[in-house]
Amino acid sequence: MVTEQLYFEDVTEGEEGPVLTHKLTRTDLVRYAGASGDFNPMHHDETKAVAAGLPSVFGHGMYSAGLLATAITNFVGVGHLREYSVRFVKQTWPDEVFKTRVVVTAKRKARGENLVDLECSLANADGEVKVSGEATAALPSRG
Repeated sequence: MVTEQLYFEDVTEGEEGPVLTHKLTRTDLVRYAGASGDFNPMHHDETKAVAAGLPSVFGHGMYSAGLLATAITNFVGVGHLREYSVRFVKQTWPDEVFKTRVVVTAKRKARGENLVDLECSLANADGEVKVSGEATAALPSRG
């Protein structure tokens, strides 16, 4: 979580936000299914997932996107995100440990706001990217 306000003047291109790590558990999958209403058995029923040819149940894509969004708002602050888009690259599996990466790629002024463009990703411990994306945040000015 952001501990102090991030200002446009203090951000530099190439700067990286704090890393968020998370181990995906089966409990995460069940809790997310309940919260989202996505009860596809491929996310919680091992028997059906294996019968469908999968090695196990797999994580909800939107859960992974939410982890990445949390890392972004931990960096820029809640209420500053203006755009966020992701691409689901690979499935996520229980017991994988994920790390986020959020990098400032550009700073600009547009639409009366101080905008910071971000490249972001969620990868497992082996470095396999599971979700990649872009975001734009509007940051306040010190002046």
